[in-house]
Amino acid sequence: MYSQRLQVMAAWGGWLLDGYTSISYLLVFSYMAPVFLPGYLGSLRFIIVLIPVSFGGFARSIGSVIFGRLGDKRGRHFLLTFSILGFSISSASIGLIPGYKTIGIAAPAMLYILIFIQGMFAGSEYGAGSAFSMESSGRSSRPLTGAFMQSGYGMGYLMVVTVDLIILYITGNNIFIIYGWRILLLTSLIPGLITLLLRKISRETNVFIDMAASGKIEKRPFTAMLNENKGRLFYIITFMSALLFINTGTFSFYPVAGSENLLNLGGNLLYALIIINGISLFGVIFGGYISLNKNIKKRIILYSFIFLATSWLFIIIGYTRNIYIFIAMFSIQAFLEAMIFSLIPEFLSESFSKKYRSTATGFIYNFGAIPGGLAILLILIPGEILGIKIVWSLEILLASLLLVLSMVFTRDNNMDLDPIMV
Repeated sequence: MYSQRLQVMAAWGGWLLDGYTSISYLLVFSYMAPVFLPGYLGSLRFIIVLIPVSFGGFARSIGSVIFGRLGDKRGRHFLLTFSILGFSISSASIGLIPGYKTIGIAAPAMLYILIFIQGMFAGSEYGAGSAFSMESSGRSSRPLTGAFMQSGYGMGYLMVVTVDLIILYITGNNIFIIYGWRILLLTSLIPGLITLLLRKISRETNVFIDMAASGKIEKRPFTAMLNENKGRLFYIITFMSALLFINTGTFSFYPVAGSENLLNLGGNLLYALIIINGISLFGVIFGGYISLNKNIKKRIILYSFIFLATSWLFIIIGYTRNIYIFIAMFSIQAFLEAMIFSLIPEFLSESFSKKYRSTATGFIYNFGAIPGGLAILLILIPGEILGIKIVWSLEILLASLLLVLSMVFTRDNNMDLDPIMV
């Protein structure tokens, strides 16, 4: 039991680091833009700095295929120990890039390169982490284990906003603009090193150990995934694309919506983000708890339909400078969205054979992040013409509809056998 809990915690740390690094970038992008890009670009600098976020799914997808196969050939534990090092170092290194005035065009070039490297290592985390945690859990407890795994991202989000507040309080706004934002990015080394320690003292899953002992290691996991899942991949990828578009267009867009470029909520924004994400943590655990011993697909459809029916309205009402309404509306939205995410680790892990589970789960999740990652730009650019509120609510509504339909058409797993053991 102790070993299983350690395995789950070791995988959970990767989710936490992902939330920490992803949101830290969005919290400080407005400070980075004037540092890494020339002044004559004006407001275009902010879009250029956000582009890597939008196209990060490409790097993650490549990483999930290149590194994911290590998880299926050398072990989930081996890959997770390797990936967390690259993930944390590349993330922190962004805070060390000299400015445009010092090295010219090399500054934004280094930014893009490091974010691409970061994305590749991050891409290997989800697949190996899902396989590692789900293979370490009994069938009846997987919804709750998966919910706990997903809570890592929200916890990382919560932690980095809190750290941002502390650094801002210590340095003051004037100093934070100069180098305080760099300190925030460098702090990603701390959760990275703690996670590395947890992974070093944990062990490989029995599922992989037994598979290796019986000589059933798949030589070409990516090819095997494609050949054995031709009828299902389209719907699962569509589902993940819609879900990650929603996620980027909500959780990742909240800091942008409240930034000085849009609602300009000032210091209240950080407190709002803490509350919203704190409530989302309850949502993810609640979603997993009430799904124990239930059909996962039916639960995902139910939660997705509730989100479809309500989420657009939360944006219409919540996109306001009234901080109390902003917090209330987006807290409910975040809670409902987190309920859907609570079931994703189990759903993806049980959808694919143990022979290529690390590769498949990572690839499907991260490939979905390619269209999903475009959400911020697809809200901001047409929003300049039509209005942010209209574009934002409409795009989330359409993505939610696609979310429900794609899951409805996804074929059920064979529930006679434990899918994790197949």
